[in-house]
Amino acid sequence: IYLHAGCQIAMSPDTKHFAVDWLGVEVTRATLGIIGMGSIGYKVAQRARAFNIRILYHNRNRRRKEEEEAVGAHYCAKMEDLLQQSDFVMLVVNLTPETHKLIGKKELGLMKPTATLINISRGAVIDQDALVEALQNKVIRAAALDVTYPEPLPRDHPLLNLNNVIITPHIGTATVQAIRMMAEEAIANMLAVLNDQPIPSEVFPK
Repeated sequence: IYLHAGCQIAMSPDTKHFAVDWLGVEVTRATLGIIGMGSIGYKVAQRARAFNIRILYHNRNRRRKEEEEAVGAHYCAKMEDLLQQSDFVMLVVNLTPETHKLIGKKELGLMKPTATLINISRGAVIDQDALVEALQNKVIRAAALDVTYPEPLPRDHPLLNLNNVIITPHIGTATVQAIRMMAEEAIANMLAVLNDQPIPSEVFPK
């Protein structure tokens, strides 16, 4: 949030000086709550540890003890406990009927008023109307969204007019290297099927 606004201030033709009392929020030693500790959520935890961040996580299945200890993560059986304790809440879940509007008015109300909600999963995991209301009324401090519904948002959507939200155009994997690796993985899976071999990235039905 501050990076985006700071860039605008630094580049604005109206800027004459920088305010000395314009302060952000420290990430180091903050508490990060990760909802969805799959492969991506776990990689987030690995990176967060470099900032000496306290990591909480909520997941359908608890990770093995050695995996938790490797990143210093603490399991929250109830998502509510994670929401109440976290300075940053990151959503890293698949979109399913169970996770559709997983974060709504009740969940936002459980979060700290100083907390930031980060969504890198799918837009529909959040009730966007409830999020607009929470951001307008300072129920939470801010939100950072790489995903919305729909994408892109209608140009008159209220989320686009708030100064405590940053929205990026679903670019979490938008690098040359990442797209190349995904293409190579897709090709490897197709070749495995054609050659009657085990599928490397097979998705098993529940």
